[in-house]
Amino acid sequence: MKKLLLLCSTAAFCMPAAAFAQSTGSVDFEKDTIIVTGTRTKDVGGVQVPDTTKAKAVLTQEVIARSNPGQTILDTVNLVPGVSFQNNDAYGSSGGTLNIRGFDASRISLTFDGIQLNDSGNYAIFSGQQLDPELIEQVNVNLGSTDVDSPTASAVGGTVNYRTILPQKEMGVRALVSIGEFDFHRFFGVFHTGEIGPWGTRAFIAASSAKNDNPFNNYGKVNKQQYNGRIYQPLGANGDFLSLAGNYNENRNHFFGSLPLRTDLTQSATDPRPRNVGPLSTQRYPRNGDEREYDINYPCNTDTPQTGVVDTTSAPTLDLGSCGTEFDRRYNPSNTGNIRGASRFTLAEGVVLTVDPSYQYVKANGGGTVIGREGVRTIGGVNYTGFIGGQYYFGRDLNGDGDIIDTCSATGASCSSTNFAGVTLLAPSQTHTDRYGLIAGLRWDINPDNTVRVSYTLDDAHHRQTGELGFLGRDGEPDDVFPINDPISDVNGTHVQKRDRKSLARLNQVSGEYRGEFFDDHLTVNLGIRAPFFIRKLNNYCFTTSASGFVDCFGQDAVLEAAYALANPTFQGPQKRTFKYDKLLPNLGVVYDFTGQISAFVNYSKGLSVPSTDNLYNSFFFAPDTDEASPKPETTDSFDGGLRYRSSKIQAQASVWYTKFHNRTASAFDPELNQSVFRSLGDVNKWGIDGSIAYNPFRQLTVYAFGSWNDSKIKENVQTGALPVGVTCDSVDPSSVNGLRNCAFTKGNRESGTPKYTYGFSALGSLGPFDLGVTAKRTGPRTIFDNGAVMFRGDIGVTTTTPGRIVQEQIFGATAPAYWLVNLDARYNLAHLSPQLNKTYFQLNVYNLLDKFYVGGFSGGLSQATSTRTCNATSTPSCVPTVTVPTWGAPPFVQIGAPRTISGTLNIGF
Repeated sequence: MKKLLLLCSTAAFCMPAAAFAQSTGSVDFEKDTIIVTGTRTKDVGGVQVPDTTKAKAVLTQEVIARSNPGQTILDTVNLVPGVSFQNNDAYGSSGGTLNIRGFDASRISLTFDGIQLNDSGNYAIFSGQQLDPELIEQVNVNLGSTDVDSPTASAVGGTVNYRTILPQKEMGVRALVSIGEFDFHRFFGVFHTGEIGPWGTRAFIAASSAKNDNPFNNYGKVNKQQYNGRIYQPLGANGDFLSLAGNYNENRNHFFGSLPLRTDLTQSATDPRPRNVGPLSTQRYPRNGDEREYDINYPCNTDTPQTGVVDTTSAPTLDLGSCGTEFDRRYNPSNTGNIRGASRFTLAEGVVLTVDPSYQYVKANGGGTVIGREGVRTIGGVNYTGFIGGQYYFGRDLNGDGDIIDTCSATGASCSSTNFAGVTLLAPSQTHTDRYGLIAGLRWDINPDNTVRVSYTLDDAHHRQTGELGFLGRDGEPDDVFPINDPISDVNGTHVQKRDRKSLARLNQVSGEYRGEFFDDHLTVNLGIRAPFFIRKLNNYCFTTSASGFVDCFGQDAVLEAAYALANPTFQGPQKRTFKYDKLLPNLGVVYDFTGQISAFVNYSKGLSVPSTDNLYNSFFFAPDTDEASPKPETTDSFDGGLRYRSSKIQAQASVWYTKFHNRTASAFDPELNQSVFRSLGDVNKWGIDGSIAYNPFRQLTVYAFGSWNDSKIKENVQTGALPVGVTCDSVDPSSVNGLRNCAFTKGNRESGTPKYTYGFSALGSLGPFDLGVTAKRTGPRTIFDNGAVMFRGDIGVTTTTPGRIVQEQIFGATAPAYWLVNLDARYNLAHLSPQLNKTYFQLNVYNLLDKFYVGGFSGGLSQATSTRTCNATSTPSCVPTVTVPTWGAPPFVQIGAPRTISGTLNIGF
């Protein structure tokens, strides 16, 4: 069996064991796969290429420490070939967009010491809530595959795993103070107890605080604090241990930098009013870096309530929305925490048990403002309060002016986006999650060349999703960013909310893995199988009124619900449903070592992504016994193969890959139901090549280069609207209004949102006490939509001047252009001044050194939305008689890429 030695970085950062996997069991199983060259093997400049059967890359603390202070770990893995990450700000606390080999973040598993961090409802990844980078021992990326004991429900596109440092054996303190542009201030401190007591127990506690302004507007703030701790107890001298760690994170951030992706300068071809840069739908995206900064309506005051007057919120103008209502005024608060246990026990010679229990807590929300109506909604002679038809009805005074006339029509006929009678209220989507996990494994070394393990994985998430409302102050600020703390009630004392559901998302999984070594350890074979069993127990306390998931809610008022069900027999009332999914997921991998440095590998793995609870709730619109009520899971068949060269000076890997993506799911039109529903869009084939090389020619210099190219082919066209009887998207004229409006001509195209190529380099040089590093990455063009089309405004298909019609005009191209992102780090080490300062340094970071302007993160989609307008003699004199005209709809909202940002950090350690 291959021997295990310590891994020590070129910066003398030593790890107690290899940790290339996520759970303790996977670490324990993989650690013996490291090929040792000479007396020890090293990473090269913090880059490791483990000799496993899977395409995998590892970055250690040496790389992580060079990033911006407090930077999210997902920005660091942007150096891994095949990975693309767009950061919403240079300091990493405001979110971002992750993509690996063409798969979006919801199809990528993110784990932290083995626990699953993807949202249990929609599988989203929240990059701004990750562990402080100073506490991350290493991060590893599995490209297109996952470990057999992984607690994932969606990882068909790969995994990102990071692990916490161990407490040091000697007492020590580390403190960092950082300041930077956009009024950035960050403080981090960690205290290591060293070994204490008769059993060598050791622990650390750590805390950090970070604040900064957002880089684009005159209002937004980022405010984050985090607390961590870990206690570690070795058990004997054979690597056994007990460990307990905890993490708590609070974010109080504003949304910002998300603008409509259009660069036209006027409101329309017939409306010459200017279209300025900003987050409103009437505004646009910057054309260059000089336009990145914009103002929102701040400071401002809300309307003063008046007794006996129908108070209204002011309608948004072209550039200034109502006070407190703009996208950039929204908070995205979160309180998250976890407790992570880990343990290893040697039960007998060659028999090892690992047990990793965990608990996670989430309290978070996101969303904007709405108009609360003081009146009631009358349907069939019955007066209702609650959330009905997208409107909120309370039946009581909301603004304290002594009347209840601040409302729209009681019948709802005029309760539209143009009727602003009411009171502005805060209305985020609230989520509370309690999540319990367990990964337990038993490994048996049958003999030196054959090892097996069996594992059990539990991921048990209980989440409550609600939509309580809160009040705004006179300045547009919310009274409480968590309305659930003191929600607004209607006249009957019932909390009015836009959603009300309770979910259980549970995974029970058993897995097995075999590793055998043959031909004098030249050939290593891994055989594994996962058998996940998913159950989703869903409770919807509202009426589902459409296949897109729209609901009407009455706060579980039985009387109102009974009356509403009688008046609306086609709506699905409050109900419970249970969904179950299971599948056998095999994987097979082989590594052949030609020499001590050169090896080849090949791997096959099958992946599964079950429908998220959010998608499953949409299916409540359909009767339980219909196909539409049982969404199908996505699956993948992924193949990897490649070559590696590993020595003390070079870590290199090149691989080719191919993935068959089955049952790709998204919202699409169903012609039989005449509804847009979540359904399978058919298969997508994906393929590409990845490569990287890290080279340390001599101690003072390390260079690293990486690159990837990928492509994909969608197999089917997708219908997005109603077509004439007998016509399909394969037979309709693609240039006709019917085709342009009702079909996404995706067949043969590549998927949107992923760059066609990425490549870059990193270099770190040392001269005396000075270190200078640079990283540069070129991200290729990303198509905006799966149909590869440019974006238009105007009437669909109108290309020449026609009476009563508006010529369609391009407002943005088919792709987000390629861009370079160059980051600089420079460090002055104070060790030469005194031996007591050997852990003290000053570091300068420059993010986006060249200040490149680029389109930031976006998720892509099938095609541009469409809409209609009424053309009559009033709006257009030539429109007689009145007709309905199909038009191009609004473009997607996307982030602005982070600008050049300079920061400095003083690190003190002893």
